[in-house]
Amino acid sequence: MTPSRILGVVGVAGLTIGVLAGCVAKTPAAASDTFAVSASDTACDVSAATATSGTVAFEVTNSGSDVTEFYLLASDGLRIVGEAENIAPGASRTLTVVAQPGEYVTVCKPGMVGDGVGRAAFTVSGEKVQIDGPDAEQKQQAVDLYAAFVKDQVSQLVPQVDAFVTAYESGDDETARAAYPQVRAYYERIEPIAEALGDLDPRIDYREVDAVAEGLEWTGFHRIEKDLWVPAQDALNADGETPAWQDWAPSTTQERAAYGDQLIADVAELYDYVHSGQFEEVLDAQGVAGLSNGAIALLDEVATGKISGEEDWWSGTDLWDFAANVEGSKMAFSLVEEFAAGKGEDGAALVAEIDAGYAALEASLAAHGSLASGFVGYSALTDADKREFTDLINALAEPLSQLTVTVLD
Repeated sequence: MTPSRILGVVGVAGLTIGVLAGCVAKTPAAASDTFAVSASDTACDVSAATATSGTVAFEVTNSGSDVTEFYLLASDGLRIVGEAENIAPGASRTLTVVAQPGEYVTVCKPGMVGDGVGRAAFTVSGEKVQIDGPDAEQKQQAVDLYAAFVKDQVSQLVPQVDAFVTAYESGDDETARAAYPQVRAYYERIEPIAEALGDLDPRIDYREVDAVAEGLEWTGFHRIEKDLWVPAQDALNADGETPAWQDWAPSTTQERAAYGDQLIADVAELYDYVHSGQFEEVLDAQGVAGLSNGAIALLDEVATGKISGEEDWWSGTDLWDFAANVEGSKMAFSLVEEFAAGKGEDGAALVAEIDAGYAALEASLAAHGSLASGFVGYSALTDADKREFTDLINALAEPLSQLTVTVLD
């Protein structure tokens, strides 16, 4: 059920999508493999767990009481390979994809929010399907896949924020502190989307020093963070100058309710936007340049806040944000990777350099933990650790800066 505190009534419409990393393939229109998917409020049963590369169809029937969605995800569980949305109770929809060899994940999402149900492995074997088709169509499919990824992240953010706020407002600070970095990961993967919406990102994610500098009311994640990790009386804010307790005191119960409810409302606004026609129009207008620029913007987020420890100043959970930014950046890059690689030897070399840069950065992060198991606090990093991160980010940022012009060349 969609959380009543956040969402209104979800409209019902049918959708069939044929996608794979924005590519059209030399393959017949008829599906070589067809699978029945039984979706309910608690299950997502696919008739088989393996397929042969080529055109694959998933015939999804919803026997549950909620509108649902069906996803075919990449092995990381993040990148959306294909989706069938808004499947009403009692209705059926078909998702058709051109499946390349590899490991995938299937999942259904009753109510169209949360992590979903019945998550299962799905394997495609056989030979790689050769790419063909008009460039414009391929690029539009890449944009559509990014839109689907953003919607998925925000739909998972919604119930996570609701649970986090419930703990915060009730005074269960231990639960709220544990949830804080995990909840933020969904937001950090798609942060440039919210940043494009005027004052929405400032309301959700501004640090205190930024809000004060711009004369804005300070709300959102970081306002709550300071309540959960109350600073020492002699502590300084992230600017290294302003006393932490200057014009601030821990929130009362009533103030916690106000700040928590405001965060829920702001995330609801983000949800409404990414499910609107306006969002699709904006992405369509930006095209694949928007995807490559988004990959760059997310890496910039790491360089300008996370690497210095200024983002999550009180909790020290910057590495969670760091990792989520990198995941979001890499996902956006993956959708334009083939366009860049197809630009001759220089394009292929650029893609190889970017791939190596992500791998090195991910390996360095992994030495300090993971999003699943948790990271060390920022204070545990040595100066050498920080220099290593900085060097790796700079090494990746340079070839990424060439990505957009290469894709559009």
